[in-house]
Amino acid sequence: MEKRAAILEAAKGLFVRNAFAGTSMDAVAAEAGVSKLTVYSHFGDKDNLFREVVRARLQDLLPENTYDLDPDAEIGQTLLNVALAHARLDCDKETVGTFRAILSDCRQGNPRYGRLLWEEGSVRTHGLMERLLSRAVDAGMLDIDDVPRAAVQFLALIKGDLMMRRMFGCDDCPHAYAAEIEATARAGVATFLRAYVPR
Repeated sequence: MEKRAAILEAAKGLFVRNAFAGTSMDAVAAEAGVSKLTVYSHFGDKDNLFREVVRARLQDLLPENTYDLDPDAEIGQTLLNVALAHARLDCDKETVGTFRAILSDCRQGNPRYGRLLWEEGSVRTHGLMERLLSRAVDAGMLDIDDVPRAAVQFLALIKGDLMMRRMFGCDDCPHAYAAEIEATARAGVATFLRAYVPR
């Protein structure tokens, strides 16, 4: 397990720095201090290693229980907890660095790496968000006709343009940027509730 964790940590750093195409299994092995055979025996190939890196990061920062519906809590508080976790993850420098690396790979004609990130990241989180909203609808906390569309709306509202600003290097003051992440998430939840709380 220690070797597996070391490989994941090494791969995460290399994928951010060198993009997917620029990261070799040899480099991952050297960075992790293990043999290339050990890397292959744990992960099989580079695609699977990348999937596991994305899964591990999301599980660390957005575990599935983030999306659990607490029937005794206000739905607004549950949504705010999700919003703050999501917004901080998506605007995190390491996350944005990964997106930059993947866009670089896509520009070089390797769109499958972008698809891997989409499948392991966005598809998973959209599914968990849909599950949360569906349960809230069933509990009478929200009134939503199109849950998949509402999940996308929620995730767009809570981030605004903050991720793109960081992507383009327009986040000069870290303290102001961090405060704006929280303010945007809170405002997004309030807007979402105005649209979907039963009247």
